[in-house]
Amino acid sequence: MTTALTASLSVAAAPHVTPLSVMPVARPPNAAPTEATPAAPLASQVLLQGKTTLHIEHNGAVYRLQATRQGKLILTK
Repeated sequence: MTTALTASLSVAAAPHVTPLSVMPVARPPNAAPTEATPAAPLASQVLLQGKTTLHIEHNGAVYRLQATRQGKLILTK
């Protein structure tokens, strides 16, 4: 299951809605990406929302995105 995120999400406009509350796009399993152009960059602060760790489910596996004290990102399975 793939989730499309857009850079136009605004928490200020709807304080009860978090930037990650988007509807998943239904596609067949193992389907090739359909976007012809890459998505706009998304700031890590939008994903992490003030935390240092984020768990991401992708193709049935859970990954951990972690921000280090040195300002780097580590993605582990």
